Amino acid sequence: MPQLTDEALIENQGGRPGTWMTPQEYGASRAALWTGAVVLVTDTDGRVLVQSVDYRPDRLLPGGAVDAGESPSAAAAREVREELGVDGRYPRGLAVDWIPADTPGIPPEMGFPGEILHVYDGGTWTPDRIDGIRLPAQEITGIDFAEPADLAALMDPGDARRALSALRARINGGGPALLEDGRPTLPTALDRLGVLRTRRTPLHGTWHTGPVPAGVPVREPEAWLFAPDGRVLLLISRATGGAHLPPPTEGSTPLGHRHADGAAHPRLVARLPSPPPAEDPAYARLLATPEQVRELTDWGPAGHAELAAVHEARTGLSLPRPPRIPLTELTEDGLGR
Repeated sequence: MPQLTDEALIENQGGRPGTWMTPQEYGASRAALWTGAVVLVTDTDGRVLVQSVDYRPDRLLPGGAVDAGESPSAAAAREVREELGVDGRYPRGLAVDWIPADTPGIPPEMGFPGEILHVYDGGTWTPDRIDGIRLPAQEITGIDFAEPADLAALMDPGDARRALSALRARINGGGPALLEDGRPTLPTALDRLGVLRTRRTPLHGTWHTGPVPAGVPVREPEAWLFAPDGRVLLLISRATGGAHLPPPTEGSTPLGHRHADGAAHPRLVARLPSPPPAEDPAYARLLATPEQVRELTDWGPAGHAELAAVHEARTGLSLPRPPRIPLTELTEDGLGR
C-alpha cells in the first residue's frame, strides 16, 4: 500500500489535519447499545426478590428496558411500579454491567447489540411492604425471596452473577461495582472469596442475654471480637465462602446466647487481641461492621436482638460505632489489605 504524504492526508480529509471526522462520521463510529435497569430487593432475612415471568423459564430481578428519553433510575421506579404495584424511588446504584452482544441464549433475530444494565438498591422490604405487592394481569406470574446461593439455579447465569455481585457491593459499602458480563472489574474481598456462593447456615431460635443456664446443652460458642475502630473479626471459609464469627479468646465475657434446636449457642465479647488470633489457612480473616456480619448470616428475627446487644457491648468497651466501609482482609501480620 503506497504511503500518503501529510499533504495528501489533509486533502483526503477535506483540508483538516489529524483524525477529524464529520459529526455524521463520528456518530456512525459510536457503538449502539441497549440500556436497562433492574432493582435488587431483599427481605429482612437477606433473601433476594426474584420474579417469575410468562415469557421465559428462569427468574428475573424486577426491571426492564429504559425507554427513549428516560433516565435509568426513573425506569427502575416505573418498572417496579408496573411489575409489583409498589411505588418508590431507587437513586442508589449498586452496579453497572456491560452485557456483550454475543451473550448465549438471545435469539439472533432480536439483533441484540449488547446492553448497559444498571442495578439499583431497592433496600430491605418489611413484611408489610411485601404484603402490598400487587402483580399485573400479565407478564409477572409470581415472586419469591431466594437464598443468595440459590440464584445460580434459578436465574440465567449472567443474571445470577450480576445479582450476586450487586448484593456483595451493597454489603461491602464501597460504592457501585463495575461489571463486565456480571463479573466485577475490580473484585472486592467478598468477590475474591466467593462469599454467599453457598447457602448460609440458618441459626434462628430466640435470643437471650447473659450466660447459658445450667443444664442446657451448649454448641459452637462464638465471639464478637472488637477492633479499636469498632469493627469485628469475621471468618470466611475459603472452600465454601461461608461466614461465621471466630471462637472465643482468653478474657471473653458472656454477651448472650441463641436458643435453637434444643441447645444454646453462646455469644461472647472481647477486644480483638493484637496480633489477631493465629491464622488458619482454611479461613480468611476480615474486619466488618456488626451490620455487615448480620447481612452475611441467616440468623432470623433473633439476629436483630443480638445486633442491639452487640452495640450495647461496644459502647461498654468505649469503642466508636463504625461507619459502613468496605470489609478489610487481614494479612498474616494482622494488617489490612
